[in-house]
Amino acid sequence: MYDLNELYYFVQVVEYSGYSAASRALDIPKSKLSRAVSRLEERLQVRLLHRNARQFSVTDVGAEYHQLCKEMLTAADAAEALIERSQAEPGGIVRISCPTALLNFVVAGMLSRFMIRYPRVKVQVESTNREVDVLREGFDIALRVGVPPLQDSNLVMKTLSQSPQELVASPWLIDTEGAPSSPEDLQRFPSLEGGTVRGHYEWTLQGPDGANAKVSHEPRLVTDDLITVRRLTLDGGGIAQLPLLVVFKDLMQGSLVRVLPDWQPQGAVVHAVFASRQGLLPSVRYLLDFLGDSFGEMDFSNLYEGYVLRGDEDACFLTGSSL
Repeated sequence: MYDLNELYYFVQVVEYSGYSAASRALDIPKSKLSRAVSRLEERLQVRLLHRNARQFSVTDVGAEYHQLCKEMLTAADAAEALIERSQAEPGGIVRISCPTALLNFVVAGMLSRFMIRYPRVKVQVESTNREVDVLREGFDIALRVGVPPLQDSNLVMKTLSQSPQELVASPWLIDTEGAPSSPEDLQRFPSLEGGTVRGHYEWTLQGPDGANAKVSHEPRLVTDDLITVRRLTLDGGGIAQLPLLVVFKDLMQGSLVRVLPDWQPQGAVVHAVFASRQGLLPSVRYLLDFLGDSFGEMDFSNLYEGYVLRGDEDACFLTGSSL
């Protein structure tokens, strides 16, 4: 097993042409240098230096070994410098997956700001609504949105944000069919479903004074693409449950309205999953922290009491008055 200290001391003794000069230059006891070189020779079973009271010289094999040791120490210094640089400023490639609607309405703007702040980082994003296999497919981070309780897995999870849900419809549909007055009234409306195809569909609603209701419905359209669901909802295709992050701008502009405002669908959680906290590349750790901070700036507490829009026209970044 190599001991880089022994190699270092040997190189310094040769560079300074003797133990005494190396001891003075390095401020290391001469005896320590001598013992280190002796251990090295004993391990290698070869003499590297000729030494006597009057003369110091390097054996032929010692000279060749000295040159290789210098190259090894130079490579070790370069490796240390590489790590220091990577920790000082993150760089390299980060592979992430993200649900399409979350990416388009929120995360794209966050990634833009992250890449401006850290120009040495390259981000590869897969926009997908399927649940990727983080380990097998080689993703550093997978962003997901789920309804609690979240499934256990062998991955580490970082909660980024709550994701309030809304039952929404176009004003035209409500004007045509008449506003519902109770959860039971919802069953007379056409509906749209943002999720996977299954045998039964229902909305779970929380109402005044802790009341709960489950409303079964038969959607005219089922798709896991929330952008498509939003589009059809805007066109009057039916009532849909959509994330506030997706429809906030539509609600503010009046192109969508809340259905049964006193009844709230069960909320979801935006979270990131990744393989391990140990050994995370600086670029991955910085992106996780940046996403956490960015989602943390969102404020849902006063949605209908004077929110302002922040960011570009294609993203709905919600901020409170303090931001």
